[in-house]
Amino acid sequence: MLLAASLLGCTGRVERAGDAWLNRSQQDPALSGDGRLLAMISELRGRPTVLLRNENGSIQPVPQLRRHQPHSSPSLSWNGRYLALITQRGQRRLAIVLDRLNGRLHPLPLPGGRDPIRLSLAPDARKLALQVADQGQWRVEVLDLSEMLEPDRAAGAALTTPAIEESP
Repeated sequence: MLLAASLLGCTGRVERAGDAWLNRSQQDPALSGDGRLLAMISELRGRPTVLLRNENGSIQPVPQLRRHQPHSSPSLSWNGRYLALITQRGQRRLAIVLDRLNGRLHPLPLPGGRDPIRLSLAPDARKLALQVADQGQWRVEVLDLSEMLEPDRAAGAALTTPAIEESP
């Protein structure tokens, strides 16, 4: 836990007296590309729930996900605008992407009865790699999210830089 504290720029002990979130089991860590946000899975009322901690160690709420539990396999974009994870709806597992800027949930239904197992969101949120279970086999698929999501770029990064040709 001390490593997580130093990666997030926290000082002192990670676990503080009276902080109920930090006294729970934690697993499945994912850092945003800029290292300022940490997503992890922790038990809440007996269900695996995603928690977000910012660089000063405080927990940021994710109210849009309360009805979509349990959670697993969190992944964050560069600045943490997008949070991708796997949730359960009835008997089906579902991959979703939350746009934390506007609070919008983007479910990613998979055709053919495939169930998502793990996922990884590209830092700019343009692609999502999914490990899926399909008829007893595990496969990796890459989804293009560029039509659905705006890119989450590092501070100061241009969306596109056109090539400038100089005349001799």
